[in-house]
Amino acid sequence: MKIIIHGGFFSESSQSDETKQKKQNALKEIIDKGFEFLQTHTALETVVYTTCLLEDCPLFNAGIGSQIQADGKIRMSAAIMNGSDCRFSGVINIEKVQNPVLVAEKLLKEEDRVLSGQGAKQYANAQGFESFSTETEERKKEYSMKLKSSKTSTVGCVVLDRKGKLAVATSTGGKGFEIPGRVSDSATIAGNFANKHCAISCTGVGEDIINGALACKIVTRVTDGQTIESAFDKTFEELKEIDGFAGAIGIDVKGNMYWKESHPKIVFAAYDGEEMTFFD
Repeated sequence: MKIIIHGGFFSESSQSDETKQKKQNALKEIIDKGFEFLQTHTALETVVYTTCLLEDCPLFNAGIGSQIQADGKIRMSAAIMNGSDCRFSGVINIEKVQNPVLVAEKLLKEEDRVLSGQGAKQYANAQGFESFSTETEERKKEYSMKLKSSKTSTVGCVVLDRKGKLAVATSTGGKGFEIPGRVSDSATIAGNFANKHCAISCTGVGEDIINGALACKIVTRVTDGQTIESAFDKTFEELKEIDGFAGAIGIDVKGNMYWKESHPKIVFAAYDGEEMTFFD
């Protein structure tokens, strides 16, 4: 059993050592809880549970603490994918829910599995999700000062369970101050993809991740026989051609975990039950 999570990128110019330490402490607590949950649950259940914990932590740009867009509203996106049956579901630009990943989970059973905007919110309401403001004082302060810190933050979780099943979830509060209606990579197969061979979650500039088809490309290469390391390396070499800003985490069906970034530093933690690995 393996689990790896990320919390986006650090903005070196805007985040203090104290904030970085808080993020590291939060990742340790969350990955501990996620791994404990994994002992008695599936990969799919675990990525949803763990991503909820990330969404509920205001240190990260997803769920509570999401960035505010140019019109003063918060719109979030999230997706999950089950590797065993390649079933993908997600919400795009959903407003006023606490945990977008839980709405994505509900959509797994539907024929129409990716909803956006008002349709996503109406679906959430119909499923019993209460209206909830994810705005924090820190985000309001950033918005009023028109700061763009943490613009590449996202959260994600990849899990391999005891039965060898893979799953992935990714959630974001956007890049901040974007044009309303902008679609990030997080609820697309460019940023969140899994099959029975490999699962990948991405973070960074959504447009770059989509241009490089990052998650889908890495998984496809592993499926075609490349090692997860070589699949990452080849894909990120191609990303250099467009000067792409991205990071990714992943696990293959053999239990190999890997992560890579085009610019420093991705915020991540990995745990296999024995050894825990953090960002530097």
